[in-house]
Amino acid sequence: MSEIPAKATESEDPSGGARGRAAEEAAPADMWQSSPPGSIYDYIKVASFSISPGGLIEQWSLRAEQLFGIPAGRAVGLDPIEAFVDPDLRSRGQRKMAEILDGREWTGVVPFRMPDGEDGSPGEEGMAEVYVMPTRTAEGDKAAVCIVVDVRTLRSIETDLAASQAIFGQSPFGFLLIDTDLRVRRANTRFASIFGGTPEDHRGKDVHDFLPRAEADRVAATMRRVLETGDSITDMHVTGFVPDSDERRHWSINLYRVHSGSGRPIGVAWLGTDITARREAAREAASARRNLALLNEAGARIGNSLDLETTARELLDVVVPGFCDLATVDLYQALLTGDEAPPKLADGSAELRRVAFASAVSDAPFGGSGERVELGAVHRFPFNSPCADALRTARPQRVPAEEGGLVQSTLAVPMVAHDTVVGIVQFARTKGSEPFGDRDRDLAVELAARAAVCIDNARLYRREHERALILQRSLLPPGDPEASGLDIACRYLPGNAATEVGGDWFDVIELPGHRTALVVGDVMGRGLRAAVAMGELRTAVRTLALLDLEPAEVLSALDEIARGLGTPGGVQQATRAARQPRDADLCEVYLATCVYAVYDSVTRRCTFANAGHLPPVLVEPGESALMLDVPPGMPLGVGGEPFEEVEVELPEGALLALYTDGLVESRDHPLDEGLQAFVQALTDPSRPLEDVCDHVLNSLDTRHGEDDIALLMARVQGLPAESVGDWTLPREPRSVGRAREYARAQLLSWDLEPLVDTTELLVSELVTNALRYGEGEIRLRLLLDRTLVCEVWDAGLVQPRRRRARDTDEGGRGLQLVGLLSAAWGSRRTPRGKTVWFELPLPGGDSPLTDPAEALLSLF
Repeated sequence: MSEIPAKATESEDPSGGARGRAAEEAAPADMWQSSPPGSIYDYIKVASFSISPGGLIEQWSLRAEQLFGIPAGRAVGLDPIEAFVDPDLRSRGQRKMAEILDGREWTGVVPFRMPDGEDGSPGEEGMAEVYVMPTRTAEGDKAAVCIVVDVRTLRSIETDLAASQAIFGQSPFGFLLIDTDLRVRRANTRFASIFGGTPEDHRGKDVHDFLPRAEADRVAATMRRVLETGDSITDMHVTGFVPDSDERRHWSINLYRVHSGSGRPIGVAWLGTDITARREAAREAASARRNLALLNEAGARIGNSLDLETTARELLDVVVPGFCDLATVDLYQALLTGDEAPPKLADGSAELRRVAFASAVSDAPFGGSGERVELGAVHRFPFNSPCADALRTARPQRVPAEEGGLVQSTLAVPMVAHDTVVGIVQFARTKGSEPFGDRDRDLAVELAARAAVCIDNARLYRREHERALILQRSLLPPGDPEASGLDIACRYLPGNAATEVGGDWFDVIELPGHRTALVVGDVMGRGLRAAVAMGELRTAVRTLALLDLEPAEVLSALDEIARGLGTPGGVQQATRAARQPRDADLCEVYLATCVYAVYDSVTRRCTFANAGHLPPVLVEPGESALMLDVPPGMPLGVGGEPFEEVEVELPEGALLALYTDGLVESRDHPLDEGLQAFVQALTDPSRPLEDVCDHVLNSLDTRHGEDDIALLMARVQGLPAESVGDWTLPREPRSVGRAREYARAQLLSWDLEPLVDTTELLVSELVTNALRYGEGEIRLRLLLDRTLVCEVWDAGLVQPRRRRARDTDEGGRGLQLVGLLSAAWGSRRTPRGKTVWFELPLPGGDSPLTDPAEALLSLF
């Protein structure tokens, strides 16, 4: 409060102070409290001083000292007109002072200037509103009391009040002024428009009148903390309801403490804005980000395996629990059994198998649509069920929740790939989770479609893999191959399901003269193309082997064939293309490695030729295993380089091993380590050959599945000397009779009397042809093993050619007779001429003997 001079106050109280004392006694206790009450005087500058009858300052208040900056000791006794009024206005001021001292009141705005400072500095200028009230002294002389207000401060307060009123009333935000009792003192129009009524209607309310109890308690505690600490609260989120609406609303409020002019806390300001739409947009954005992240995760995790069941489990690993609480995947049973395409029944009632299930709720059972289905069970959906409808229409369906069940929302989404439904996936959310919305449905369709494409790709891959595997196995020798003078054992291991079928193959081909061709090869590449190329090369090997060519010649011919596999024009086109620039060559290139060996059971000699393949391994009795030094040559399909042959004599009981790189090489084991381990695994070749094969596969790392594995092992068992008959005949007509005699005697010693007549007849024909068309001395050889083989050798190079004789021809029927009576016959070139041979089955075998008389009659 302003300080009023005591003398002036007493002159205004004619009762001598009794009335003042009575008013003091009746006034409230806080009116005269020692601490500032927070009135308007805390904000404006008000001062008072008194003027004596002589026109001089008689009393000077403390607020006057603060306003004018002059202490009372200096101010008392000064003429206020001379001290504070500009010289140009002093005459007018003197007239006003005379009027005042004459007993007139006066109010006006007076410019003033502070007295100069003691250091001579000019005083400041200002504007003051002055209220002068006449008084009388105790002696009855006329005096005056002046009340002065700083106009500049007053104008500033007026401006601030106008600005505050504008902000408070026109603000688009809800504005509350809350007192120290946490009750509303003032509310703006925006707040009242939200919660109803007028701003005055909310005066005296607290936060419990606007918010639910839990939220109100939280906000009240926060406001109390703001009052106590003075720390502001920014962007505090509050949830509640507005009158006449069940819609949940969200607000962001800012709280800060409000002080009086003297710095005393007088309450809390509440500034709130409705962020319901912003929260909804943020929730939508978060949902979109979550969905995008889920799709990214699905793209990274689904489809890493080419297995149908694994792909289904990968889908559930992505969606549970990030998208739903429970999920199942059902695929058409026909897909899993390897049918060409899933069934296209219009009613959606085809058999399905539950291949995957996932739960984030303590492995809670999932009933879905209809009765509960166990994992792995084959089932059908009822015709009228939502799942059957989803399968029929290829559109997602909502499955009604069961009464009293755990699940509250379920989506049945068909898995569609390339316009074909391959199965159905069910997503479920339990009670307490948010039900599925339209965005969730679209996301579920996208996830199911991605998984469906991966499953369809896995189906197509499995179909191709199985076909290639069937093709590859069909091209390999069936059962256990048999060969003259050899004990054979073989193994073939395809790659695992994650790798495509390779082009590994092996073969055992019986050649004339109880000889055997052993072949192991590997077409570079994988898949059906590699398997087909392997089949073509294997067929070509067998065809070339029947021509009885040398191993190097076989590989040279194979090289030409391999070069023509990827060329539409075949071998000749490939040969011409090899001489032209390759810039625009779009032909497919097939490369293969192969080792080809021919073993003669009579001499126990084996001739090798190698086309870029791994070297054969030989284990002699009592010796360590060693790799044969066979020149590797270039792979088949490269062309331009000849192949070399190496002839090795194999001792009785020796073990020969041919193999592909899948046996000795993998990502974890280099080739050198694999070869060394393979050689060390062949430590006991005397064991049964099947046991040796199993020991090798178990000892080496053959389960990596990175490549096919082919292993061919042969133990040498040469023909004994008593099973061979060998004679040299001079080139004279009597040699025909001698040949018959030698043959008869040898067959009788072998106890093969049923074959004597047929053998004598055929030996006569072959020796006669050698005498007539051949050159040099004649050699006759009989070999007994699983069949009887007769060979006639001469130095002539002309190969016999079978032709059909006319009825009038006297000759030309000899070779026809040989073909009718023998199981097989042929001729082959030798380093010194040619050999003509025939083969007869042994008595008691599966093949019956041909009657010579009937064969002779059939010629005419």
